[in-house]
Amino acid sequence: MFSLATLKALQIYGIAIAISMLVALLIKVMVLVTGRLNKPAAPANARPQSPTATDRTPPPPHRHAAVPDEVIAAISAALAVMTGPHRILNIAPSQVSWSLQGRSAQHSHQPQRK
Repeated sequence: MFSLATLKALQIYGIAIAISMLVALLIKVMVLVTGRLNKPAAPANARPQSPTATDRTPPPPHRHAAVPDEVIAAISAALAVMTGPHRILNIAPSQVSWSLQGRSAQHSHQPQRK
């Protein structure tokens, strides 16, 4: 039904898939081990410290009305969960966006009509 070349190709793909899965598993184990090694040892009953009222600084005033407070709160919460306690200084749209660059690249090589 299958030729010898087809069976050989399927064997090679199978070996490649098996090796890829083993490498992915090895990487996952290495990430888990190094993540546990980098964590400082804390007692089991220790609670994370929350900053006191004197440690907190007031947030800077909003410079851009285009970003609502709810969006800033959601982004701040997501970043706090992912990266730990950090302070976000500014959330604002950039001066040159990727869409503007793409539009200018599309129209840069067209002949000018007069």
